[in-house]
Amino acid sequence: MSSTPYQDTYSAALVIIGNEILSGRTQDTNTMWIAERLTDKGLVLSEVRVIPDIEGTIISTVNELRQKYDHVFTTGGIGPTHDDITTDSVAKAFGVDVERNAEAFRMLEEHYGLMELTAPRSKMSLIPVGATLIPNPVTAAPGFTLENVHVMAGVPRIMQAMFDHILSTIKAGKTVLSNTVNCTISESILAEGLEFIQNQYPFVSLGSYPHFRGGAMGLSLVLRSTDMETLEKATQEVIDLIRRHGEEPRALS
Repeated sequence: MSSTPYQDTYSAALVIIGNEILSGRTQDTNTMWIAERLTDKGLVLSEVRVIPDIEGTIISTVNELRQKYDHVFTTGGIGPTHDDITTDSVAKAFGVDVERNAEAFRMLEEHYGLMELTAPRSKMSLIPVGATLIPNPVTAAPGFTLENVHVMAGVPRIMQAMFDHILSTIKAGKTVLSNTVNCTISESILAEGLEFIQNQYPFVSLGSYPHFRGGAMGLSLVLRSTDMETLEKATQEVIDLIRRHGEEPRALS
């Protein structure tokens, strides 16, 4: 199913669920953290969506993305309150019921104690039928995996613990390597040459990113590939292109 521009990698999508993100009250800090770790494992984050706590939107988004990508990761909406509807919504996307999961209930009971395991807390032991639990060593309430959809908490510390567990259980692809070449030449001047290089190396992703640093405009040319030899060849062609326009690249990383 992989639809990434790199060889021997897997594709992934991230769904951030929560009205608090869309309202601006809470800042998303999970995306960059997740993207970096996926790249290291040869899973390429191809799409990120931020959606509200609306059942129909969650269902349609999950159903669309799980058909397009090898893995779908969701964050948010699996807590104990009335607006935490991700679990029920994902279950409906797959056409399955939710049930009191004995192992999830045991985890919560062990963490809180039976006397403190209130109805809202015990709600977090309701898991879609057929799902596999994702352990939560921070607050015990687990996430779950249903086929290629991995449902996690939104709180960064909890999400990170869940995510590390998921990565230990799924098949990895080749690590995506990258080089960055910096210059001060306008990207419009380099555009045709960059397009030519890109066409010569279909398994290298070549991106052009203008920036403003230290009071001056600049350009970062980022090349990514899973094959080091091919990456180095394409990088050298970018360096040569810049030199033909009369500038020595300022940095290469």
